[in-house]
Amino acid sequence: MTVPNTPPDRSPADVRAVPDAAPDPFAPPTADLEGATAPVSPMPPLGLGKAEPVLSPGERLRDELRIGASAVLVCLVVGVAMAVLWAWLAPKVPLVVDGDRILYADPEGEQRAGADAVFVLIGLGAGLLTALGAFLLTRRRGGGISVAVGLAVGGLLGSLGAWRLGRWLGPSKDLIGEARKAGNGGHFDASIDLGALGALLVWPMTAMVVLLALSAAFGKREEDPPPYWGIPAGSLPEAPEGEGHLPEHGGDGKAL
Repeated sequence: MTVPNTPPDRSPADVRAVPDAAPDPFAPPTADLEGATAPVSPMPPLGLGKAEPVLSPGERLRDELRIGASAVLVCLVVGVAMAVLWAWLAPKVPLVVDGDRILYADPEGEQRAGADAVFVLIGLGAGLLTALGAFLLTRRRGGGISVAVGLAVGGLLGSLGAWRLGRWLGPSKDLIGEARKAGNGGHFDASIDLGALGALLVWPMTAMVVLLALSAAFGKREEDPPPYWGIPAGSLPEAPEGEGHLPEHGGDGKAL
């Protein structure tokens, strides 16, 4: 039953025929001439970038091992340069031949401690250099545990190699042979060595601290999730039937 003098509902064709008529935003999608509805392109979610390719666990493990091995190899190369610098810059311990004895030319000298100090300073520089290089090269991928492990293992192996190679590059350890070459009253230098083996840990510890500081200050940040109003309708999972709905109550407070 309708109210008298109620105008009939206008069809969509009548609405289109009226000039300057605003379309009804709540009207259902109309069919075109062939009977198919016009496709509606979904709005892309806001705040989301390009999806990164998903790698299998084997591919991720192979990638991490490759990066860690590269860090170790680079540290070994830097360790060779560290050995050359240590053998060149470390103060030498002067010895003198007195008859059948070999004595210190400067008994109160601190050349032994100076050799340890030079090794520590070079280790600090090597740790800073390797950590900075590893961070810059792996910043785009967000670092990873392989970078830290590679720097720690490579720094320790590099320090050990620099210590052994530096002793070999320095003065000879054959004191008797050097004393015979120098003759009575002659001077020669003793071999360089580390008095404190804790200096071997300076490089890996410095690399870990610098890498942690750089990652915390300038590391890759995860994108914030989009706001709830920016997620297109239908992209969120629907709640199961019977859950997530409040019961309807009547005026007396009882559920209908």
